[in-house]
Amino acid sequence: MIFEMPRPSASHDKYVECFIYFKGYMPQHSIERVVPDGHVYLIFELDNLPRYTYINDSLKPDRTFTKCWFSGLQKNYISISALPDSEMFVIKFKPGEAIPYLHTTLDEVSNSVIPAEQILGEAVFELREKLFNTNTPKEKFDLANQFLTDLFYSDFQPHESVYKAIERLQCDPEFFDTTMMQIIEESGFSKKHFIDLFKKSVGVTPKYFQRILRFNCIIPKVQQEQEISWPQISAECGFYDQAHFIREFRQFSGYNPESFLTEQRGHGEVNFFPIQ
Repeated sequence: MIFEMPRPSASHDKYVECFIYFKGYMPQHSIERVVPDGHVYLIFELDNLPRYTYINDSLKPDRTFTKCWFSGLQKNYISISALPDSEMFVIKFKPGEAIPYLHTTLDEVSNSVIPAEQILGEAVFELREKLFNTNTPKEKFDLANQFLTDLFYSDFQPHESVYKAIERLQCDPEFFDTTMMQIIEESGFSKKHFIDLFKKSVGVTPKYFQRILRFNCIIPKVQQEQEISWPQISAECGFYDQAHFIREFRQFSGYNPESFLTEQRGHGEVNFFPIQ
């Protein structure tokens, strides 16, 4: 199997977390659950195999995707297909940083998975064909960097206050030292105006984004601990009581904490889990 996850070129490093390329992936499952992580993704299949999203409760196919699609910031977990001998290429954007490439606000595409051409037009198919027809990972990364350069439009930029808020929240995901009112006051905008700016740039409100960041602190703690104390993890991650912790855990993962331990502990990944 090939699996590479390089950073983009320096001109895009501020905006793009990484590229992800894999070939020959052979999962032991057919459906996996993806939990929110605050990022948005541009995804290309390079094996001519259709992908599916599923209804979470019944795991019946919901939508079919081919060639390339865009996943906005997800507010809850989603269920997707995992196919044998698959090949894919992914562009993972940093939170709040996709706008200069997408030329649209992120609240328009949050909590959705849509065909990429609906946002980027037919040019996205040209990139997919080039990715499909090149042989080496380096060639694919070079193509993606050039594609991003062609897309980039500097007039579409989040306000500086949004950048600062994202950084503050990422540095303090448990939210012990940062309050939302501090962030809003430092922005110089009214609460309503700042929340609107943040939603357009990130896809969700500042408070919801903080909830996603905090949830993403939980899974690594669970994976690393030999003996699990849910009250301790709950307190370490800034939840005010156990019931609040369980509700958040269930909303973002689809599991209550104990069933997660039974089914997924030891899986190793923190943002997707095999379910069927």
